[in-house]
Amino acid sequence: MTIAFATCSLLPEGSDDVRTLIAACAALGVAAEPVIWDGDADWSRYDLVVVRSTWDYTSRRDEFTAWAERLPRVLNPAGVIRWNTDKRYLRDLAAAGLPVVPTLWDPDDVPSGWPEYVIKPAVSVGSGDTARWGAGEEERARAHLRSLREAGRTAMVQPYLSAVDTAGETALVFCDGEYSHAGRKARILTAGAGVEGSVRGDATRGRVTASAATGAELDVAHRALAAVPGGRDLLYARVDLVPGPDGDPLIIELELTEPNLYLQHGPGSAARFAKAIAARL
Repeated sequence: MTIAFATCSLLPEGSDDVRTLIAACAALGVAAEPVIWDGDADWSRYDLVVVRSTWDYTSRRDEFTAWAERLPRVLNPAGVIRWNTDKRYLRDLAAAGLPVVPTLWDPDDVPSGWPEYVIKPAVSVGSGDTARWGAGEEERARAHLRSLREAGRTAMVQPYLSAVDTAGETALVFCDGEYSHAGRKARILTAGAGVEGSVRGDATRGRVTASAATGAELDVAHRALAAVPGGRDLLYARVDLVPGPDGDPLIIELELTEPNLYLQHGPGSAARFAKAIAARL
């Protein structure tokens, strides 16, 4: 029995998560190795493909999802991957009554009633082509919005929630549908820095520390996972939440394709995931 942890050519040995999971699987007597998703691998050699650090697919999403659909067995499931790699899934969650960060989809102009807002594409990873804008930056923000639309990309505009600067985002990690651990992520976006410099800054920006989920956060996360089409076979999930204006948690992202699982912040989590993977063989 051999498992492939799908990665990208930028990380041929996989991410930290991948290397940790390979070691945890080996401890169970299960062979696993990193494999570049768009390389020349013979996927029939593997009993299971687990999608992990495939972080270069955003400009080739159709190719990526078609690859997942051709695999004999992949987790998370290919249908979930197709649904989750376009952030328009947030509309489905909102329609199901879940608390989602308010979002304008492909608006004609930047909002006039929000002190600060974020513009980003619906298909992206790692805050790519994402920027935070505010008063006095309307022309630059319009240029950003226009560049996304002219490239044929779905643009999203969301209010920048001030709690991101103080409380940060909380990422709840799930293994086989059960809550495993959580990480607290410090703010990433720099005000007024534009698209190129938005995610640059001091060493604390985006730093993740161990956290514990509250009851309210767990409730929202479980409801979100229950709303995933075809989500009964999820191996892993990460639900990213941020406090809204009233303090209640809002869903900012639901990561079901290639999320960092922050295994270093969850004692025993690597072994937990390894056992869940082995049980799927």
